[in-house]
Amino acid sequence: MFEYFPKNYTWSFAAVRAIDTSGAVSEVDEACRTLQEASLRNDRAAQEAWFTSWKKLGDRIAGLASENEEAGQLLSAGRKYHRASIYFAMAERMLPYPHPWRGEANQKALSAFEKSVKFRKEPVEWVRVPFEGKYIPALFSKVPGAGPAPCMVHFNGFDSVKESLYVLSAEEFRRRRISVLFVDQPGTGEALRSLKMYGRADTEVPAAACVDYLETRPDVDPNRIGIIGLSLGGYYAPRAAAFEKRFKCCVSWAANWNFGERTKLRLVGKGGELAQPDYANRLMWVFGKETLEEAVAAAKGLNLEGVADKITCPLLVVHGENDRIIPLWEAERTIAAAVNSPNRKLRVFTCTEGGEDHCQLDNHSLGVDYITDWVAEIFGGNLQGV
Repeated sequence: MFEYFPKNYTWSFAAVRAIDTSGAVSEVDEACRTLQEASLRNDRAAQEAWFTSWKKLGDRIAGLASENEEAGQLLSAGRKYHRASIYFAMAERMLPYPHPWRGEANQKALSAFEKSVKFRKEPVEWVRVPFEGKYIPALFSKVPGAGPAPCMVHFNGFDSVKESLYVLSAEEFRRRRISVLFVDQPGTGEALRSLKMYGRADTEVPAAACVDYLETRPDVDPNRIGIIGLSLGGYYAPRAAAFEKRFKCCVSWAANWNFGERTKLRLVGKGGELAQPDYANRLMWVFGKETLEEAVAAAKGLNLEGVADKITCPLLVVHGENDRIIPLWEAERTIAAAVNSPNRKLRVFTCTEGGEDHCQLDNHSLGVDYITDWVAEIFGGNLQGV
């Protein structure tokens, strides 16, 4: 993986993610070039410097988009709003939880993303999935044309949002004639930030609500609904598939066998290079706990031991050989335990071919191509793009 900040994997991870989700390299450099010294400290002042630099970039690009919008050049405005949304999301990413600046950046990211999609007329609907007296915010990426199509429910990881996942894979799924419901499930995205819906171990409950919603849509084939999750979603999706039998396939994009044990290691600096200085505070925020002890106890419940063997649909686990956040053995254990899956497959991307880092961060396209092809084969989608 290209490491813009050689001594700060977390910040390098974010910079590469910005580029891989269609940020411009020169613009990402503009945000990062003054942050080398701050990356060596990564304290609160450094995190605020990160925010200031990325927000300044987002504001500049959004300003250019606004000029296009006022001139009626909506396609050009949409491309720029897309990049601005990425930069605003990056600005928020490193701030501690809570922080008074987070809300503004998050709202700017959401607003810019919405304008981007609408101006470019992408086939996306903003939907609210009814759930426990509230709703789960989601994006429905629709296959063009008439008739019911297969659909994947896409869950976030620990620190991802539905808009980012949409950018990574929506088009490739659509090309294969597969719709996707991109979900901010409890503990992520808008569900956490706006609705105070916190992370939970029983992911089959919000997942079932998503299936209930999809079954009301005439453009979705209820017999071809699957689930996918990346990073911590590598726990969320298999857990949901184990107990919600309406899912007909499952993709674990970076396995996550035992998040509780990995959390303990991270808190003492041994659980992967993505761990941040404010990881304890971040953990409490995601799970809605007042103390670290309560948050650690909540994380302990995220464990596929005694769960993976209940998966009875086809299962794909995709992992990187050199994943520096979740070791490869967690993927191997997940596959080995899924003894009742009728079609289980582990795909490991190697250092030779690329895609060896976490969720193929060094080249997301490799993971996306493999996953979307596999789902298309399971559901009878279109592999030729005609």
